[in-house]
Formats: sequence, structure tokens, C-alpha cells
Amino acid sequence: MYNKNINYQRVKDRYLDFIKSQEVLSEPFRDKIGQLNNFYLPLSKKIFQNFIRNKKTKIVGLTGGQGSGKSTISNILKIILKNGFNLNTVIFSIDDFYKTFNERRKMSIKVSPLFITRGVPGTHDTNLLYDCIKNLKKSSFKSIDIPKFDKAIDDRLPKSSWQKIKKKPDIVIFEGWCVGVSPQKNKDLIRPINTLEKEKDKKRIWRNKVNEEIKVKYKKIFKLIDTNIFLQVPSFKHVYKWRLLQEKKLRLSSKGKKIMTKSQVKEFIMFYERLTKHMLKSFNKKAECVIRIDEKHKLNSIKFN
Repeated sequence: MYNKNINYQRVKDRYLDFIKSQEVLSEPFRDKIGQLNNFYLPLSKKIFQNFIRNKKTKIVGLTGGQGSGKSTISNILKIILKNGFNLNTVIFSIDDFYKTFNERRKMSIKVSPLFITRGVPGTHDTNLLYDCIKNLKKSSFKSIDIPKFDKAIDDRLPKSSWQKIKKKPDIVIFEGWCVGVSPQKNKDLIRPINTLEKEKDKKRIWRNKVNEEIKVKYKKIFKLIDTNIFLQVPSFKHVYKWRLLQEKKLRLSSKGKKIMTKSQVKEFIMFYERLTKHMLKSFNKKAECVIRIDEKHKLNSIKFN
């Protein structure tokens, strides 16, 4: 038994049931029990220990490049925190706070055409996101609706489809590829990092605006995070490979609506390249927990800072 204070068998059973449901498209779920004992349980215990210090709602930021496994790991942590530590856990993604297509269209006309594409800071509704997290942390809790974004239609779903939080959460897992990102130095913005920036952001309007958004609006949001977990991918080239896997999943679940081709995925991730590489260089020093993922998409090591 891993810990006398938890029902290990119940945790193990719920975990294996979930993993089994995720075993599609040849995803590597080898050494299931080893990953449970060596990664997920120690991390869950750490989250629990942080909570019991004052029993206030804790915001856990879970960050990693596209396709790194943020959604899967978030759900595994929720299963363990619920069944092992009796903690009410809520999950949402920064992706669900993307601005509507119409809002991004207006931004693309006013600022830069590149803002029509969701992804980078500046394409999220930061006011709504800030208010949601603040309300989740309030001691006097009231029910909250968290938006849902459908990537297959590239737009926010109607309020009737939003996630309804009726009970005050103990833990909030706030996941996203750029959660906790810090701004770059101005000198680092000068040189284009790929053909997208070279051909479509010649005057640096887009990347300067992204950086300014991080400095002000996103910094305010990320200050509300109590603990940062970083899923460190081997390199940016793996983002493309794993993003293709995500697209295959999306194709199966969305009945073929607006699914990207390989060339479209390659262009799409160029929007993410600058900040993903920036985080790979800097975020492992900032995060309280760093989980390294190897080239086979398997959890390799865990480090608590």
C-alpha cells in the first residue's frame, strides 16, 4: 500500500479504469502502476499537503506544450485527489477562455491579421478568466459557470453548455500550454523565429502585442496560481508530432468538423513556437514541480523545487 491514509486499491482501480478508456491511437500507457506510484501519487500527496495547511481553495497551474498530456494528467490527478484524499477537484483549460471568433476577427482587423488564429496571449478573454479564478478562490462561494470552447468549430459554445460549478472546490487544476508564461525581453523579439513571423509579422506588431499582454493582463491572472506543474517535453519538434495525435482524436470525436491537415497543423504550431521554446528554457526553474517527458511520450522523471 502506498499510503496508510488513502484507500490505495480504490485509487488504483479508478486509475486503471480511466487509463483503459484512454488507450486509443497507440498511446503509450506502459508501466501503468509504476507511473501511478512514482509520479501521480507523490504529486497528488504534495497537492494535498499544500491544501491542508489552511484548507483554502488552491489553484494548481499545469503547463506543457501541445500534446504533452495536460488533459490526461489533469484527469488522473482529479481521480486520485477525489478517491485518495477526498478533495473536490475542478478542472478547466485556458483554452476554454479563448475569445469568440467574432472578437478575434475584430482584433485581427484592428491590431494584426494573425490574431484571428486562437492560441497566443491576447486571444483569451482575460477579464472573464481573472473573474472566474478570483470567484473560485473566494471563501464565500457562489455557483460559477466556466465557458467551453469547441476547437472543431473554432468558437465558444453557448452558455447552456458551460461547466457549472455548484460546490466550492478544494483544488482547481488550471491547465494550458502557456499557463504561467513570463514575458520575453524586448531584444529577444527582434529576430523572427519561423517563416510565419518572417513573412506575416515583419514589423513585429503581433509578437510585441503578445508580449505586452503577458506583461500586464496575464501576469495578473498567473499571480493567483498557488502551485505550478511543468510538463517538460524533449523539444519543440515533438509538439508537431503529438499535435497530430490530438488532431486524430478530434477527428474521431467531432465527426469531421473543421479538422486540420498535416500542413495546416505545421503552420498552426508556428503560432505557439516562440513561447513554447521560451518556456522550455525558463519555466523549469520557476515551477514547483517539473515532470520530464521522454521522446516516447512517457513520464521520465519528477522533480520538486
